[in-house]
Amino acid sequence: MKAFIKKKTREMAKAMVMAVTIAGCAATVHAQDIAQIAKSDPLIITGAVGTNNTFYHSSMGSSYATPFSSTFYASMNISVYGFSMPFSVYYATNGNFSFSYPHFSFNASPTYKNWTLHLGQRSMSFSNYVMTMPFNGVGLEYNSNKIRVGGFYGILRKAVNDDPENPSARTPQYQRNGWGGKVGFGTSSSYIDLYFLRAEDKLSSLYDVWQEKTPAAEDLVVGAKGRVSLGSWMSFQANVAASVFSDDITADTLKVEKLMRWDKVFTARYSSLARFAGDMSLNFNVAGVNASLTYKMIQPQYKSLGVSYISNNLHSLGVSASTVLFKVLSLSASFSGQADNLTKQQEFTTSGYVYNGSMGFSLGQHFSLNAGYSGYRQMQSDGTMHVSDSTRVNRIMHNLFLSPSFSFSGEDLTHSLTPSFSFTLNKDLNPYTNKNNDGISTDVKTLAAGLGYNLGISSWGLNLATNYSHQQSVGYGMTYSTDAVSLGTSRSFLEEDALQTSLNFSLALNNIIGQGRNMSYGADLSVGYTLKEVHVFSFTAGYNRFNNLNIVGANEVADYERYKGYDLTCSLNYNYTFSLLQLKHKEKEDVQQNAQKYNLK
Repeated sequence: MKAFIKKKTREMAKAMVMAVTIAGCAATVHAQDIAQIAKSDPLIITGAVGTNNTFYHSSMGSSYATPFSSTFYASMNISVYGFSMPFSVYYATNGNFSFSYPHFSFNASPTYKNWTLHLGQRSMSFSNYVMTMPFNGVGLEYNSNKIRVGGFYGILRKAVNDDPENPSARTPQYQRNGWGGKVGFGTSSSYIDLYFLRAEDKLSSLYDVWQEKTPAAEDLVVGAKGRVSLGSWMSFQANVAASVFSDDITADTLKVEKLMRWDKVFTARYSSLARFAGDMSLNFNVAGVNASLTYKMIQPQYKSLGVSYISNNLHSLGVSASTVLFKVLSLSASFSGQADNLTKQQEFTTSGYVYNGSMGFSLGQHFSLNAGYSGYRQMQSDGTMHVSDSTRVNRIMHNLFLSPSFSFSGEDLTHSLTPSFSFTLNKDLNPYTNKNNDGISTDVKTLAAGLGYNLGISSWGLNLATNYSHQQSVGYGMTYSTDAVSLGTSRSFLEEDALQTSLNFSLALNNIIGQGRNMSYGADLSVGYTLKEVHVFSFTAGYNRFNNLNIVGANEVADYERYKGYDLTCSLNYNYTFSLLQLKHKEKEDVQQNAQKYNLK
């Protein structure tokens, strides 16, 4: 029932023109300084009511949406010293009805001076190789200028224990418990932080029939992060972790004396593995040039039960540099290579290179230019098996872009002009696979160009925008192009811009040279009016004329007449926000009274 209520709440929030927070079913106290709780407002009761009504018509029928739908909603939030208790009710003409009320799962992270206490579903900052997921339990942290200490105990993952006889039962999983800690010393320029995590699946959290099919896991992870700086010109950073884990805690233990000494910390089993992960970087800042050299390595099957997912069996090396010249020209470039199959036990090895360079130039507030190049190379080589030339992966991709921008503004008028250009080539370098069965190249070239213009007239509250774009792709023996143009305007009226209007029109022409073309267009209208800051009325309408035929294989434009269609959508909405009671803190009340006395906002 709670999942159903949350789903309808999300749907309603999307439908409303003015977003209204309709409560999720948990009352939560966020991180807050305990010393500040007494300064919070004792009691605030606010809420909202509204309706959303939509009409939809399509020449293709009503299988996509009902012709008319209407929803009504109401919400109220009671806040006591910052502690929120939300209520909401939702009704739709299709018969859906829901009511939600606070579900008091106490989640809090109050702070006092340098101390922070975590209660409930919380998270703490750990190494990304050790733990990234939240825990449901208790934690305590101390953070000063140079000293950091913290620890936690809680549930990392809830059990999924559906009826084994249910054909649609979810994939079972154990409840996962964990505890960990961290300690660190230093500042942002030079520091050292140590981490550890001990996690284990709880066998009794699943039915016996599920336990027979689902292995339970446990692990012990230790990690370290550090940085050493030599002045402001050089620094060295490292982030490393080691994980000892068992994929099946019911497996027999290893009767090795050296390992048995650690039984109280971690029991070594025949299902146990030890793996390493880490990255490091050497950074320079010399004569205005920032440069770094990085290396990363994650051993095969590396895992931490505190991390939902992590790529492994790879290593990479990269270099990057950037600088600013004459305060107007910025330059940057980077290159990195990556390969997998570290232990040579995979059938094939995949490696690749990523490289890019970019520049940015600005001349006052009127002109700027961004340009750059990026590329990617992917290759495949032998592993435990030989790669056949007829299937070997060997691809390269190039991308070039150029984007200037012009902007001019006066007392009443603002102009901006933004051209853009880009070229992309995706090429197969394997002569055995770079053509299809008909002997046609599978390489794809794409050229795109665009031009946008915006005009603002402040005295009228008017904005005008137009954009044109052209894209042409050549590949697989075909040349495909699309041309699109859009026009839009928005204007505000009345005092404090109470009435907001906008109108947009777009048109697109798609063409496969020698085979056919089609055209689509549409228009959108929006009107919104705010009355006394609490009543919001809005009306939106949209018309879309489309062509539902795949243009590949068509011979004449006339063939498209019988495939054309349209749809029309209109929506009328109303939202009212209210405040039933406000008992504010005395200091805030005094400030508000003085503001009213001197006509201050």
